[in-house]
Amino acid sequence: MKKLYLFFLLFLTLPVLGQNDSLSVLNDSVNQVVLKNYQTKIAEIEEQRLSDSVKKAELQIQLNSLKTTDNLQKQDLINQLKTIEKNESIRVAEKRARINQLRSTATGSPVTGVMNDTLFLIYSKIGAATPVERAMNISIKIKKLYNDDFLKPDSITVVQSENTYDIVYGEMIIMSVSESDGLWYDQSTSDLTANFSSKIKQELITAKSENSFLKLLMRIGLVMLVFGVVWAIIWFAGRGYKSLLAYIENKKSVWLKDLSYRDYTFLSTDQELNIILFIVKASKWLVYVLILYITLPVIFSIFPFSRNWADTLFQLIWSPFRKVLTSVWHYLPNLFSILVIYFVMRYVIKFVRYIFREIETDKLKISGFHADWAMPTYHIVRFLLYAFMFVLIFPYLPGSDSSVFKGVSVFLGVLFSLGSSSAIANIIAGMVITYMRPFKIGDRIKIGEVSGDVIEKTMLVTRIRTIKNEIVTIPNSSVLTGNTTNYTSEADTKGLILHTTVTIGYDVPWNKMHEALLEAANRTDMALKKPKPFVLQTSLDDFYVSYQLNVYTHEASKQALIYSALHQHTLDVCNERGIEIMSPHYRAERDGNRVAIPDIYQNKEENK
Repeated sequence: MKKLYLFFLLFLTLPVLGQNDSLSVLNDSVNQVVLKNYQTKIAEIEEQRLSDSVKKAELQIQLNSLKTTDNLQKQDLINQLKTIEKNESIRVAEKRARINQLRSTATGSPVTGVMNDTLFLIYSKIGAATPVERAMNISIKIKKLYNDDFLKPDSITVVQSENTYDIVYGEMIIMSVSESDGLWYDQSTSDLTANFSSKIKQELITAKSENSFLKLLMRIGLVMLVFGVVWAIIWFAGRGYKSLLAYIENKKSVWLKDLSYRDYTFLSTDQELNIILFIVKASKWLVYVLILYITLPVIFSIFPFSRNWADTLFQLIWSPFRKVLTSVWHYLPNLFSILVIYFVMRYVIKFVRYIFREIETDKLKISGFHADWAMPTYHIVRFLLYAFMFVLIFPYLPGSDSSVFKGVSVFLGVLFSLGSSSAIANIIAGMVITYMRPFKIGDRIKIGEVSGDVIEKTMLVTRIRTIKNEIVTIPNSSVLTGNTTNYTSEADTKGLILHTTVTIGYDVPWNKMHEALLEAANRTDMALKKPKPFVLQTSLDDFYVSYQLNVYTHEASKQALIYSALHQHTLDVCNERGIEIMSPHYRAERDGNRVAIPDIYQNKEENK
């Protein structure tokens, strides 16, 4: 139970520990620079101390060798010794001041025990050995002592040397403690050495006790108990899962109804049941993962050698979540900036849209700017505003300054450029067509061999509905490079001229033919009376004369019906007036006994 209590206490304090570890990692580089500068200054002071120490020893030897009658020389040597001692106190004070400046920021190198727990920290170096090297060597020697089957912790003693105090076991010097170490801990060198020696002894005694055979058996039993408890929890969770599924199946007709609005069903009963079953199944596996996640650290915490594994496992799971939450927290100011830019630009675009809507409905008139340009121009301005908004937002995007982000952006730009050359050409053509105004929605036009009514204009294509209800999609680049005929643009004002040609033999007087064709035009409903229809003689061929009948109409989209009616009335009038519409070639081949006029018209002529 004590182990479980310690585990849950560790679980509750994990965020704090993780935060401290994170801060240590972040401050590591700064700490290395600060300590390096400190070591440089301390080396200079230590060099002066060694020089003063040698000189002090020489003066002491000279003082001891003087006779009692040499009072003047003796006093001079004493004054020199006092000066050295004064310099020594100044030197110690300077070292203490520098250490006090570094105490709040610098971190030491940890000395770890047999169970990988930190015993104490090393801040200063001795000779050429850096704090990291000293801590590593001390840790190795402690583990070496632990592996000694005949170890006697009480035999670890403290020995004073010339400039340091040494912690010794037999012939092994476990570590040396210098004056600088004492200043870092704000203790005398002898007291700090005794403290370190006590911690090393206690660590070895505790490790020997923790790794005894009896302790091992107790830990194995505790592991078996944990496995038994976990198995029971998993068994009860499985039984509860099956019972819950059966209960949901029995109550689904009472609990679940189709989620619908009017005639549309968002979720049926079966779909709702599948969603609930998925949530329950996901919850079951979440419980299993949570049990496993808690069980492994508990087991790891039972054995001393694996206790750090529990911390590592916690960090593996918690660190990504902590990093995500920390990143989100630090990103909130940028997110607010992005939201402000977005909403400001959104209302700017709404205002621009309102202006162009007013132009489109002719409420706002600008000289030289046509109403049908309003919305296409609005779409262009909106695109430019969104592009400008993206430029403003881009620096606030996470990772926008990274080389990977820039490389991917360039790669996507190259792909877009290579893959959309035709699309870009169509977009540019669509913009040119918009401001050329060759046609608008609803106009009857002809592009190439395609004739019909314009039903859609986009930046990429133009769609036309033919008289046979065929939808033809034409790329704007083809529209721009080809010829476009607009039948509607002048039809409402000046009228569209429709014309048809009739070939009649030379035996029919031209004035009689003109009268017949004009009569046929007057009988056609959608042909205008004003301007008056007219006839043109377009050619005098070998066997016939070509007469072209021209009529005006406002109905540009009903050309097929007008042509059909015009041809019908032309036949009727010509038959009524005895004008035979036959190819002279055919008349040259027949026997001449019968003309190609229906009998009904011939009988009417005879009755007259």
